[in-house]
Amino acid sequence: MTTVIVDYNSGNLRSAEKSFQRMAVELDAGDIIVSADPDVVRRADRVVLPGVGAFADCRRELGAIDGLFGACAEQVQSGKPFMGICVGMQMMATWGREHGDHKGFDWIKGEVVKLAPNDKSLKIPHMGWNALDNIAPHPVFDGIAKGDHVYFVHSYHLLPENADDLLATVDYGGAITAAVGHDNIIGTQFHPEKSQSTGLRLIGNFLKWKP
Repeated sequence: MTTVIVDYNSGNLRSAEKSFQRMAVELDAGDIIVSADPDVVRRADRVVLPGVGAFADCRRELGAIDGLFGACAEQVQSGKPFMGICVGMQMMATWGREHGDHKGFDWIKGEVVKLAPNDKSLKIPHMGWNALDNIAPHPVFDGIAKGDHVYFVHSYHLLPENADDLLATVDYGGAITAAVGHDNIIGTQFHPEKSQSTGLRLIGNFLKWKP
């Protein structure tokens, strides 16, 4: 069994690689490979798409590697488990509204919009630990409870059109999206690789998930 973390020049993937490797060893969940090779992605049993920075920049970098987005899309269409992290999750939306209007993958209907906390003392970006709230039942959140803390660094979040696609929120001057999911897709706005025990549990659940 192989899990591929997609490398498309969107930041340092070392912490994600280490966290996934740790849980793969603990759960005997196969190999973790970081790769930009579309053929490696196509052969994977599950795929992780990270992302840091601006929506449009990540979309452009992913598209600049010939065949890489197509390989990701094929895996989603085939029903393989697929996880997006931070901007990797945001790109699953229909539209990104960061510094203009940018087309997403349209895998989860909705748009990525700027945070607008109703408490003006709250700073943007939303950076640091926050407690999960309104967690919907989902295998990837097994053993994770309301109040468990996860780590965020972002200024935008995905607003799904379908309420059933919203898996978890946190409060930051109002509810903001922490996680989304649809069929074999899961996405987290927070960074599980930086979220200590809660993040490791979620990674382990993803490595065992059979949608």
